[in-house]
Amino acid sequence: MVGKWHLGHFAKEYLPINRGFDSSFGYYLGKEDYWEHTSSFNFSKHAFWGYDFHKNGEVYKPEFGQYSTELYADAAINILKNHDTSKPLFLYLPFQAVHSANEDDPLQAPQKYIDRFPYIQNKQRKVYAAMVSALDDAVGNVTASLKETGLYNNSVIFFTTDNGGPVCGFDYNCASNFPLRGVKATLWEGGVRGVGLVNSPFLKKPGRISEDLVHVCDWLPTIYHLAGGDTSKLKNLDGYNQWETISSGVTSPRKEVIHNIDTVGNFSAIRMGDYKLVVNSNYNGSWDGWYPTKDEDEDFVIPVNVNPQAAVVHCPPKPPDVETNCQPFKAPCLFNIRNDACEYINIAAQHPDIVSKLQARIAELLPTVVPAANKPEDVNADPRLHGGNWVPWINLTQFNEV
Repeated sequence: MVGKWHLGHFAKEYLPINRGFDSSFGYYLGKEDYWEHTSSFNFSKHAFWGYDFHKNGEVYKPEFGQYSTELYADAAINILKNHDTSKPLFLYLPFQAVHSANEDDPLQAPQKYIDRFPYIQNKQRKVYAAMVSALDDAVGNVTASLKETGLYNNSVIFFTTDNGGPVCGFDYNCASNFPLRGVKATLWEGGVRGVGLVNSPFLKKPGRISEDLVHVCDWLPTIYHLAGGDTSKLKNLDGYNQWETISSGVTSPRKEVIHNIDTVGNFSAIRMGDYKLVVNSNYNGSWDGWYPTKDEDEDFVIPVNVNPQAAVVHCPPKPPDVETNCQPFKAPCLFNIRNDACEYINIAAQHPDIVSKLQARIAELLPTVVPAANKPEDVNADPRLHGGNWVPWINLTQFNEV
């Protein structure tokens, strides 16, 4: 595993090296400086700052000052070059890019990448583009290494985002989901619709676009199947083996996506077939709109020849009441996502039967929701108590004996 963990580190039992990975190289928290690898967090009562870079569960400082996107690509390439080709390999490579860094300098890229975009006037968008470009090079370099080592011919590459982008002004970033509605962490399409690709010589019908429903939990049975496992022996799964959909274009076995049922914030969204129901919203609805990139940087939009095979979002004309026809705090909103991916037209009034059906499905699932396990701030996590480093701070063995 190379890159961002962000799946818990309060106890050593939750580190990647103890969660099934043979090796790990990267950071534990959700964000940090791309060069210094330090992370700051301002909680309601405390402010913490410390170094967060680890190798196989131990603090590792030789990488201080190296840009993470290039650093992780080099680490992945080193794994590929030293791998015994007679043995299988699962390489999980969650890059830090293009997540925000710390609040004091949230968007960071080497100057050589920034210089690639002289036509972008907006500083945030210019650096963001540079970060994407660095990521693009990194993925290309890893792919080239797969081919150089002879591993590519027996490999499947999954490249995917984990959520929609944080638009300008959200989380100190400046991404764009336009023309989709909403931002990262919301349940609008701009928050939940992820782009991605699958590249492999094993694809039976390569070079095509799929608009089938695929959810993140489908990756487990899909990859398990590719590794030779019998997915019928996997129990209590929410995911489906999607390989035939990806490889051959067979219709996805998935018919619904539970975007979220948040019992703390009291908002939810579900999609069944083409229809999506949105109940309430988070952030008090303050990020429920559409956010085109704007200001003096409009001159950065240059004519391009769009590949006819490119995935393009097509939306219906925006109605005059687009800002008011959906008020999810007053009544659930219904959209036909296939025809209206931009969520312009609330059709709940025209289809009360579908609204009732999706509401009933949410009610059916509600008792199965796992209770939120959020914990209060713990001052014992303070890096100042651990040599200036973010490390596990709870001994589970000792804790369980209390």
